[in-house]
Amino acid sequence: MDDDFLKKLLRISFTEYEAKVYLALVRQSPSTGYQLSKAAGVPRSMVYEALGRLDARGIVLKTIEHRATLYRPLPPDVLLDRYEQENHQLIHDLRLGLQELYTSSNENYIWSISGRPSVLSYAAKMIQGASQEVLLVLADADLDALRGDIEDACVRSVSISALLTGEGQLSCGRTAYHSPIESELQDLTRDLVVVVDNQEALIARTDLEMSATITRNRNLVLISRQFVWMELFTQRIYTFLDPAQLTRMDPEDRQFFAGLSPRLP
Repeated sequence: MDDDFLKKLLRISFTEYEAKVYLALVRQSPSTGYQLSKAAGVPRSMVYEALGRLDARGIVLKTIEHRATLYRPLPPDVLLDRYEQENHQLIHDLRLGLQELYTSSNENYIWSISGRPSVLSYAAKMIQGASQEVLLVLADADLDALRGDIEDACVRSVSISALLTGEGQLSCGRTAYHSPIESELQDLTRDLVVVVDNQEALIARTDLEMSATITRNRNLVLISRQFVWMELFTQRIYTFLDPAQLTRMDPEDRQFFAGLSPRLP
């Protein structure tokens, strides 16, 4: 458990010795530098240096009693509230400043991005920035992750068309459920596709190491949009087919249509 806390304190600008000293104080205070050296496993030559830095940042409190300096920690909730406020302001300032510097053009490059958090964050940002249309292919896990952004886009009157390849449901926009047989045949059950305003497309595979291709190339965006649109169109056409017409189809086509979800609107 201490190792976990130590790693997390290191991520909010503590040094290793500072983190060990603070954790020791949280467990037992007040303590002297000598006691902290033993409890935290920090060399005596370094414990007072770490305490001095923590004191300068207001992370420990100290008092002198009987010619010994005693220390206690700033309460964790006070410490973390302060870091939360500071980091919130830092992120806010960076967002404003960096956005002013950032330029993005409709270039023909094809970009790649790795890691599920990064891919989903980029997909969410695309949906948040949509002004006219969003077309989607979504497995259940990705639907859950992006649901809030999709519903917010619906509230903004953005046209939402979603092809769902799992069991999840979406309460707004035009949705269709892909044939399980066809999903397996095309290996769509691990795909995430986001096409926004006919300007940008994201295509991802939800493998263990999730990766995505992102492009504003007009031809590739058009192909991505047409793929989703045609899949949705096929689903809509099915609702008008007479059962007798299915019997005249090739067995493979008949099997595909027979697998379409009855949950279509």
